[in-house]
Amino acid sequence: MKTITDFPHDVRVIENVFIPMRDGARLAARIWMPVNAEQQPVPAVLEYIPYRKRDSSRARDELNHPYMAGHGYVCARVDLRGSGDSDGVMVDEYRTQEHEDAEDVIAWLAEQPWCDGSVGMMGISWGGFNSLQLAARRPPALKAIISASATDDIYVDNMHYMGGCLLADNLSEATVMFAFNSLPPDPQIVGERWREMWHERLAGSGLWLETWLEHQRRDDYWKTASVCEDYSQVQIPVMAVGGWADGYTNAVFRLMENLDVPRKGLIGPWGHKYPHIGVPGPAIGFLQETVRWWDHWLKGRDTGVMDEPMMRVWMQDSVSPAASYEDRPGRWVGEDRWPAPGIEDREFALRGHHLEPVGSEGPDAGPGAEVALKSPLSVGMFAGKWASYAAVPDLPFDQREEDGGAIFYESKPLTEDLEILGQPQCHFEVSADQPVAMLAVRLSDVNTDGEATRVTYGLLNLTHRDGSEDPQPLEPGKKYRVTVPLNGIAQSFPAGHRLRLSISTSYWPLVWPSPEPATVTLTTGASTLKVPVRPRRDEDARLPAFREPEAATPLEVTETQPGRHHWRVTRDLATNVSTLEIANDQGSFRIEDTETDFRRGTEEWYSFRWNDVNSVRGETRTVRRVEREDWGALVTTNTVLTSTPTEFVVDANLDAYELDAQRGDPRVFSQSWHRRIPRDLV
Repeated sequence: MKTITDFPHDVRVIENVFIPMRDGARLAARIWMPVNAEQQPVPAVLEYIPYRKRDSSRARDELNHPYMAGHGYVCARVDLRGSGDSDGVMVDEYRTQEHEDAEDVIAWLAEQPWCDGSVGMMGISWGGFNSLQLAARRPPALKAIISASATDDIYVDNMHYMGGCLLADNLSEATVMFAFNSLPPDPQIVGERWREMWHERLAGSGLWLETWLEHQRRDDYWKTASVCEDYSQVQIPVMAVGGWADGYTNAVFRLMENLDVPRKGLIGPWGHKYPHIGVPGPAIGFLQETVRWWDHWLKGRDTGVMDEPMMRVWMQDSVSPAASYEDRPGRWVGEDRWPAPGIEDREFALRGHHLEPVGSEGPDAGPGAEVALKSPLSVGMFAGKWASYAAVPDLPFDQREEDGGAIFYESKPLTEDLEILGQPQCHFEVSADQPVAMLAVRLSDVNTDGEATRVTYGLLNLTHRDGSEDPQPLEPGKKYRVTVPLNGIAQSFPAGHRLRLSISTSYWPLVWPSPEPATVTLTTGASTLKVPVRPRRDEDARLPAFREPEAATPLEVTETQPGRHHWRVTRDLATNVSTLEIANDQGSFRIEDTETDFRRGTEEWYSFRWNDVNSVRGETRTVRRVEREDWGALVTTNTVLTSTPTEFVVDANLDAYELDAQRGDPRVFSQSWHRRIPRDLV
């Protein structure tokens, strides 16, 4: 990535400003602005997240915000209430308090002498979520947003529940926030009250995993902050950004289809990262695109950004399966609207072990067969992560590792290239022998050597067959018509390759298994796969090229302890216990300009014993350490999630230490939780 040091505007940095809230609390902000902004006011751009502007997100902030400030914007990185150096305690995500605070921040920015009254909002993940949510609340000064790796539906697409199934990332994400919420503010920013603020957080933030498990249906808890409940509330321009290796791309399609405002969709091959640092590559000049977007909507300049297609997506070429990629080959394609009129569904019927194009079965095809399936719990151990962070090799491996425990249906070798863009769908006729059962469905690209690369997948808790607001148990033996949507994708299948549809009744540890082993019976002749086929178009080659990635000068850091990363699957044949072990230890580094050392490490284990669905166990451990010569804190967490046929069981521990050479780093806080939450058809 190219480093830019010469900008149209010289930039000054304000290390911290406290922004007053309506209830008297103060939120901490770091601000970059053109040096002459008070004489010539400019628009402001807000990023509003809980990931500690002073240390944890500082490196990323240094790439992004000085760059935009150098192009004529005031950029504010604000810590949410209860995080970083802001007042208060954070007790959950995307709640009313967070939104009201954001409204106060936006109003404050608009009123400052260096701001011309217009504000944009942007972010990835949490910051992308609340950008969308604030757009729906319509604060007067907010004029446009950029929402990356985010969603309009926090029940379906936020690491909690997918198709009514409990994602193991529910535990993983709760662990991330458990660790962040337990860190202290910096006394160089907040002064002597840092210890009081810290202990207030330690005692008050609570166990978020418990809250999320108490809402297993799509109830008002999830709806309140889900923009999809009323798209018409969004009345400002939206740029929605995602990556095929991430978990949030379906939202880009929904936003393009349902919003009625100027909008752009951008989906590349990336995981959960901004596109200018995107992995797998190719990364693009995303910061140049953000400046074009802000210049158009905040400054009224015709940058040409709205003359380009509504949707720009990376059409991925076929590759051999791997758990990580440096780059995914492919090409950019564009659509002027979504749904795109040139895309047509191609339907395949499931017959025998084949995917037969509908209409080609012949007069003697018959009604098909009933095929019973009860998958081993090992199906899913090579599934990768729900949302790839590219910190570890976390993408799905060769699907032949998984297909032994599934039933699969395969097309004949393709006679010509086939390209799809959008969300495939499966329509099944099924029955089950238990009141709760699930299906995991995978679409793979099988090359001429037999390697199977997962292209996309979908999940359905069959009790959620008619929606997630009011799930209903299955009547054993009764046949149901169900639809399983697969995640959106853009993928090219070369001539000679085959499409493979694989179906299993478990997908651990990506998703928690059903409370009892269930056999699902599929009626093949009445079951189909639909794929959205996009004809190759010459005009795609004439799309304007994205520029090369560039950013401001990177933060000066010194590594003090190397990181450790692995994704390891083991099976103990003596105990029949299989375990996925994930190490995402980022080591320690020193931030030179604040003379602060920061340590961040997370380990996760997901295990099961043979085919005992109630032996599954998820465990996470974190360590966070922040210190300078005269101050420091260490926080460790441990969370274990298990289940019985009727309950989820959570055991968690939090320990906090104040680092003090003279006193021997005493533990200053410790709390343990043991919670049992009834299972609700999950």
